[in-house]
Amino acid sequence: MAVRILIDRLLVERGMSVGDFAAAIGITPANVAVLKNGRARAIRFSTLDAICRVLHCQPGDILVWDDGPANS
Repeated sequence: MAVRILIDRLLVERGMSVGDFAAAIGITPANVAVLKNGRARAIRFSTLDAICRVLHCQPGDILVWDDGPANS
């Protein structure tokens, strides 16, 4: 699967640190790193909802499908 999560770009655009973001969405900074680094195997809809609420974005702003090789 080659779905990528583009959280880094949105965090920079909004001037938000990983720690502040993690606290705002209710997950650990380590789990944010898992999402950012493409190691996540799944994401709960409640987490996706919190990400979109905090970053004021749509799911399509952070989830993209890439036809290239999947991250390992």
